[in-house]
Amino acid sequence: MKIGMIGTGNMGKILIEAMLEGNAISPEDLFIYNRTETKALAIKAEYEKINLSTSSLEVARNADLIFLCVKPHDIFSVANSISPSLTANKCVVSITSPINPAQLETVFSCSVARIIPSITNRALAGVSLFSYSNQCTSAWKERLWTLFEKFSTPLEIEDNITRVASDIVSCGPAFFSYLTQRFIEGAVEETEIDSVTATKLASEMLIGLGELLKKEIYTLPTLQEKVNVKGGITGEGLQIMEQNLGDIFNQLFRATQLKFEDDLSSLNHLVSAPKQ
Repeated sequence: MKIGMIGTGNMGKILIEAMLEGNAISPEDLFIYNRTETKALAIKAEYEKINLSTSSLEVARNADLIFLCVKPHDIFSVANSISPSLTANKCVVSITSPINPAQLETVFSCSVARIIPSITNRALAGVSLFSYSNQCTSAWKERLWTLFEKFSTPLEIEDNITRVASDIVSCGPAFFSYLTQRFIEGAVEETEIDSVTATKLASEMLIGLGELLKKEIYTLPTLQEKVNVKGGITGEGLQIMEQNLGDIFNQLFRATQLKFEDDLSSLNHLVSAPKQ
């Protein structure tokens, strides 16, 4: 299978690296294009056998599976430009959450899916969120699932939870990275520990926590119970968190939902693009 990647920014590059390092595809079967050529050239320098394309159209002609890793407002202009080169046996995947597969069907006559990756896929871990168009064939659903299983845990979701699922899977690493950074800064400011040591300890703690959850040794509530010995220090810390966190995560999800609705509204004029 030949795979095309239109857009090699942050997530496009992460997908390329995850696919190659997860042995999901060989470099010679990958065709890439980026509007800013230097980004694509940097990837080509790292993986010499990758095919560097000169246009989105060239990617669409050569690949069986084409990923659109561009900004939401650019999706339909790119889609319309490549649509004439897409035969019915090909598949197009968008990684942007505001545009659903049904909307992409207005442009393409081939199989269509939306797959939202996570930065954790770069470590051959984490979840990838799947949604399919009505015209996506069973064969392509199976091929996509098998491909992403090499470097992630695929999960099919309904359209109505796309934003919140993406918040948890895709935005979550940034949210918890921020919390961890504040955790480290607090330790450094209030005690004699240095930043390097605190960062090392916190990082290893998170890796260990992940392993406990991955191996299903403890659930989140059980883990808190095991560490929080009655009358102990952990309890004092948890009490401070309970007093000060309040509904911060409720506010977070309200804010991301509102931003998502704004994004949807701003894209409404693009969704009616006619099928070529």
